[in-house]
Amino acid sequence: MRARISTAPAGSGRAARLRPVTVRIGAKRGRPGRSAISFRLSPRACLVIAALVAAGLVISALTLSTGSYHVPLSDVVRTVLGNGSTLDRFIITRLREPRLLTALAVGAALGAGGALFQSVSRNPLGSPDIIGFDTGAATGALVVITLIHGTAAQTAAGAVLGGLATAAAVYFLAMRHGVHGYRLILVGIGVGALLSAVNGYLLIRASENDAQSAALWLIGSLNGRGWDYVGPEALALAVLLPAAWWISRALGVLELGDDLSRGLGLRVEWLRGTALLVGVALAASATAAAGPVGFVALSAPQIARRLTATAGPNTLTSALAGAVLLAGSDLAAQRFPSGLPVGVVTAVLGGLYLAWLLSREWRKGRP
Repeated sequence: MRARISTAPAGSGRAARLRPVTVRIGAKRGRPGRSAISFRLSPRACLVIAALVAAGLVISALTLSTGSYHVPLSDVVRTVLGNGSTLDRFIITRLREPRLLTALAVGAALGAGGALFQSVSRNPLGSPDIIGFDTGAATGALVVITLIHGTAAQTAAGAVLGGLATAAAVYFLAMRHGVHGYRLILVGIGVGALLSAVNGYLLIRASENDAQSAALWLIGSLNGRGWDYVGPEALALAVLLPAAWWISRALGVLELGDDLSRGLGLRVEWLRGTALLVGVALAASATAAAGPVGFVALSAPQIARRLTATAGPNTLTSALAGAVLLAGSDLAAQRFPSGLPVGVVTAVLGGLYLAWLLSREWRKGRP
């Protein structure tokens, strides 16, 4: 297997230094019949990815070292490598590390899933938060908590089933001569409003203890997350992230329009349905691990797109942005005097982001 990098003719100045290059893997010169994988590599995107990785490492170091029991960074490194003291190993490997890894994995899943949703709907509001997936997941969890009185694992399974059923209902209700972005969002908002009424009824008829448990789950929290949450989420990312990246290569073309995509040989409805299926699976895995954490899937893809200045889903960059955003929010939530669920912090950040976005559009004179 060989990799070939082809570039456009060299220019001058900053634009030439940041010119994207095309990488082809598996192609050999003189043998055009061989299949190859090709993708564009943007130097700016590489810089953004490096900056996000660096920010994630800084947040991880602060999360593992600071808190009610301070651990110096040198001892953190020693403990992660297996040579720390008994107390340091308990604090880091039993309490802080699994929660950090869960936050990074859940944020990555939400960022990548939100990127797929927004690309398919061609709208920055097309995320699981808006189109009813989180509300449907909450309905499934509330049924388990208030009616079945199930365990945490059963609550997570109920949330996944509720979210998947909601996504399927929204998709089929919006399918009329093809699924289009605005119709998908409007149907999702309507289904979400209906399910919100159902959730309110379930909370009203629940006992006090069940209502408290349900309210905490509905906010989204990483409290008490251990290694039993890390393994399933890591496995889901190992399967779904490569699939999301592969699909995103064609979604960049789909954003140009259905007619042009069909003219280029793309199976538009199959591609759109597959992208939504992978996006729902990513959001479902995140919801099962941390509950319906809001606004990460909405804001992470937009942050990634603005940083990279690249069209298309930017799936991997969105995943990194989501991981950094959620891990940073959880770090801030833990530093409050009484502690906060991470969903409260992400809701505040998401509200500030939406206010900034609306004011920016207003200054541009857009409705």
